[in-house]
Amino acid sequence: MVTPATFTGLEIIAAVAFAVPLALDLLHLRLLPAVVFEVLAGIVIGPYGLGWVIADEPIQIFSLIGLGFLLFLAGMEVDVARFRGPLFRRALIAFGCTVVLALLVGVLFHAMGLIQSPLFFGNILVATSLGVILPPLKGAGVVDSPFGQLVILSATLAEFGSLILLTVLFSTIVVSTATSLVFLVCFTFLAVGVIAVVLRAERSKRLTALLIRLSDSTAQIRIRGAWTLLAAFVALAVQGFGLSTILGAFIAGVVIRILDPDESTRHPQFRMKLDAIGYGVFIPIFFVTIGLQFDLPALTSSSRAIALVPLFLLALLLVHGIPALLYRPLLGNTRAYAAGLFQATSLTFILAAVQIGVVLNLISTATSAALTAAALLSILIFPFLGLFLLRRASVQESERAAMAEAVDSSVSRENEL
Repeated sequence: MVTPATFTGLEIIAAVAFAVPLALDLLHLRLLPAVVFEVLAGIVIGPYGLGWVIADEPIQIFSLIGLGFLLFLAGMEVDVARFRGPLFRRALIAFGCTVVLALLVGVLFHAMGLIQSPLFFGNILVATSLGVILPPLKGAGVVDSPFGQLVILSATLAEFGSLILLTVLFSTIVVSTATSLVFLVCFTFLAVGVIAVVLRAERSKRLTALLIRLSDSTAQIRIRGAWTLLAAFVALAVQGFGLSTILGAFIAGVVIRILDPDESTRHPQFRMKLDAIGYGVFIPIFFVTIGLQFDLPALTSSSRAIALVPLFLLALLLVHGIPALLYRPLLGNTRAYAAGLFQATSLTFILAAVQIGVVLNLISTATSAALTAAALLSILIFPFLGLFLLRRASVQESERAAMAEAVDSSVSRENEL
């Protein structure tokens, strides 16, 4: 039975989630990702730290909703209209190279006795955290540049592709791969059907006027509709089709983005409200709970597990960095290296996948802890280095432009003489 005392841990987590961004700002650490410190705070207050909080049932429910919201908002970043043209083709080729390299690294690590399932480990290496790399890209003002478009397209393909592979090959519900593929196709048709029905309904002026009237009232009808769609897709994915919860949440976000492609002009407050609910309430609880459940003794009690952390980090960099070299003809060397660093940034998928891997006995708790630690380091190190290379590329271009201008001025003066 749930008693009032049960919610004490949830209140402590809420207080931690409130304090972390304040502390980072006061300490002038604004450029560091808050999610890393939320996970670390969870470790500190968890069973292997101060022992203040355990991941009881209310916390796990809120954490699951947080994971759903995180992938839902990540799905809303997917702009299907970008899936065409030469940039998309180049990103698709790079993604194919990433998949091949990830499988090769998985096979190599399995042969070395470092992991149990090379296919599962390769699947983990494929992912990129789109929601994590977007803020620094926006802050650098490169989202609409060829560099930003290539990175976003590659991250979208990596996140979506890894979710599909995880769902088809490693479902927690025991069905064959062929059955999972059939379920996935049916689920896709369902999503397309929802899009068609809603787009047709929006042609009704009466319905549109009703939605506009109720959108910013206490009814908050668009937010309720988005929540209903998220819950429905997650429930249908798990109970109706035997698919992954995280895939259902991600697809729900993609559907919302297709239905409302230009949120800045049509419904300017809609996305802001969803971000407020997700990042203000549920998502921080998910990250703090990851810290609560982080098996610190499994990592620290074994020198082998600790040694796996830099190896996994290097594997992420190689799997995503080498295909990024295909961008050099378009971006130049420095920006191509920066793209590889951004694409090697992975967290959300790894945190979700390792939980599935432990349940299915595909990875050990020590490997799970090492992967989680590598993921945290990736979002702490790679975007920072990527931004450094971007600034360096801009400085180099400015210096070359100034030098060219100086040469042109010198030539002009000589001609005048």
